[in-house]
Amino acid sequence: MEEVVLVDDNGNRVGTADKATVHHQETPLHLAFSAYVFNSRGEFLITRRAATKKTWPHAWTNSCCGHPLPDEGLPAAVARRLQDELGLASTAIDLVLPTFRYRAEMPNGVVEHELCPVFRVRADNTPEPDPSEVSDTLWLPWDAFVSGVLSGDLTISPWCYEQVVALSKLADDPRDWNVASTADLPSAARHTER
Repeated sequence: MEEVVLVDDNGNRVGTADKATVHHQETPLHLAFSAYVFNSRGEFLITRRAATKKTWPHAWTNSCCGHPLPDEGLPAAVARRLQDELGLASTAIDLVLPTFRYRAEMPNGVVEHELCPVFRVRADNTPEPDPSEVSDTLWLPWDAFVSGVLSGDLTISPWCYEQVVALSKLADDPRDWNVASTADLPSAARHTER
């Protein structure tokens, strides 16, 4: 059984729950992460969620999302999920939005409710998606992706939309995003960073 870390409104750890059962109509706030992968050419990797995903199946979204294990640091969780979902070996993992949080409800009532720090990642190998997680991948210029998202021409997952809005305020070029301090992470995400 894989567990997720439950958190309170202040970002403190309050327990764990079975990942397989945590997403429903009253999903508790829990710790997650989002990764935005860029290659050395400056292209951004967008992925399409597999049809079997419980939340937002078939949706285009950021490169990778996931949940850290109860005693796993966030950078290690990012690296693990990138390898598991996409076969990617990261060469740099930088924290850029340490306190991002969202709640989104699907038409069927299933809710995502996550405290979800966001990372910029560098990886250059070709993605090899796990079909149970990712059905498609595409490298895009970041400015074209942001333009498509903000204009509504590109439909993506609700968390990715909110993250793109926040990331676009950091700097136009992702290479210019300031790296945040792990001290800015919520308490539940910091306990394994020592």
